[in-house]
Amino acid sequence: MTQPIVEIRNLSRIFRRDSVEVVALKDINLDIPEGDFLALMGPSGSGKTTLLNIIAGLDKPTSGIVRVGGIEVQRMSEDELAEWRNHHVGFVFQTFNLIPVLTAFENVELPLLLTGLSSQERREHVLTALKLVGLADRVDHYPRQLSGGQEQRVAIARAIVTDPTIILADEPTGNLDARSAEEILTLLQQLNEQLHKTIVLVTHDPRAAHYAKHERHLEKGILLPPGVTYTVEERA
Repeated sequence: MTQPIVEIRNLSRIFRRDSVEVVALKDINLDIPEGDFLALMGPSGSGKTTLLNIIAGLDKPTSGIVRVGGIEVQRMSEDELAEWRNHHVGFVFQTFNLIPVLTAFENVELPLLLTGLSSQERREHVLTALKLVGLADRVDHYPRQLSGGQEQRVAIARAIVTDPTIILADEPTGNLDARSAEEILTLLQQLNEQLHKTIVLVTHDPRAAHYAKHERHLEKGILLPPGVTYTVEERA
């Protein structure tokens, strides 16, 4: 049996505010196989984004172990983490995070500027990534000249341009209309099925989660067993 691409063991994350302890994650155990498309679901404040940030090395657990591709992420220094993320993690955010004064090409090229690739090699990688997301004809457009869905496609191209080990998407359709959201989720599904990219999608939307192969639910910092969903609060 192949080793999971992500291994999480007995992970907890506690935030301390003055004398108050807030348990964001409690004793999480999770394996994500290579090539999986996992939806992490849960209500606001359930710990979804915290768990995603820990997998990415943007946050460190209070206790427990996180391995991505066999590497213990929490043991790396900040410099090591920055280099590791640039090669192994592709991010897709709700707010796109594109730089307004850069073209689509230049935004996608950004992660490659930290590599040893030549200008021509970078160009080939960028054009391939933009073609994969259906924006080969928008190379020289600025974010203000694109729709929200197109901006998110540029962000996805930026996420995949380094051929990362894992793609982490945090509510990637949260700022999109229904049609654009469907297009973005279909694109992520295609990246998983055709390019075998491992994707972790954080969402509170069941419609978005249906595009994933598997779902796991968080509730108040606890990862529920497979097949168990979080409780939807019913209020009059």
